[in-house]
Amino acid sequence: MSNAPVVAAVDGSDHSLLALEWARTAALRHRAGLVVAHVLPDTAQLYAARRSSLADASQPEKFADPVGERVRGILATAPELPDEVRYDALEGSVPEALRVAGEGALVLVMGSRGRGGFAALLLGSNSRALASSAACPVVVVPHAARSAPAEPADGSAGSDASAGSAGRVVLGLHAAETADDVVAFAFTEAAARGTTVQVVSAYAIPPAPTLVMDSPFQVIPPEGLADDGDAVPAEREMLRSQTERLVPFRARWPQVRVEQAAVPGDPAERLVTASRAAALVVVGRHHPRRSVGHLMIGSVAHAVLHHAHGPVAVVPTLSDDS
Repeated sequence: MSNAPVVAAVDGSDHSLLALEWARTAALRHRAGLVVAHVLPDTAQLYAARRSSLADASQPEKFADPVGERVRGILATAPELPDEVRYDALEGSVPEALRVAGEGALVLVMGSRGRGGFAALLLGSNSRALASSAACPVVVVPHAARSAPAEPADGSAGSDASAGSAGRVVLGLHAAETADDVVAFAFTEAAARGTTVQVVSAYAIPPAPTLVMDSPFQVIPPEGLADDGDAVPAEREMLRSQTERLVPFRARWPQVRVEQAAVPGDPAERLVTASRAAALVVVGRHHPRRSVGHLMIGSVAHAVLHHAHGPVAVVPTLSDDS
């Protein structure tokens, strides 16, 4: 059993309850404990502070916590629970309290929007803040309107990707820049699910010469540089780089099947498309050479979080040597 728990952030909204179910099944897969974390509303926090400061024994020690009651009721009817389940009512601001709750966690799981989010928003402010700054990997589970059923490779109907093990784990990889922690997380998740890791890397295609006006040089698309092989040079080079980068991970997880894909176009768009048939999309939090203090989320992770059709794991660099 893993010593690091899976932490589910809940606020009683339908979005957070989807995250709770995802976290429950993740804890079972990884044989980890489950911590359900709820940041108390301001009214409850003010009551607790007032009672403590006035030392008024006539006031009840406990206050109404409808979210906690609802969560306990849901878990009581779950078909299976991890060996260890704990409910934590937290105080403080939502992002900071959950950051602390996620320290040392296997993963922190959140809904894409909370109870106070506007319906038009694709990603709530708390989910965005935690994905950008938490010390552990953060999984954001999209709301039902954005979710797409995972489709197995054989084309048969799949189950809902928000909770089950159906579908592959998709890893967005830049062979020279994606941290080892990100790759290891994807392989660990695939091993726990008994599924495939699909490694996706994207390369840019220069515009056709006819589209470059008043250019001092001729732009040659990759297809114009192809030799005897069927793949264009950019694709072959990217697949070669992928293969080299994945060697130690294939050796560590020999039971995990790996599919490699080098595709032209925008990497975020390709990952969003792949998310339709994925149980989970895994991306690194930031560009290691461009982020300041490791607190900025990269453009690819940002776009995938906003538009993916299934759960997205944003993984920080967890070790200094990654």
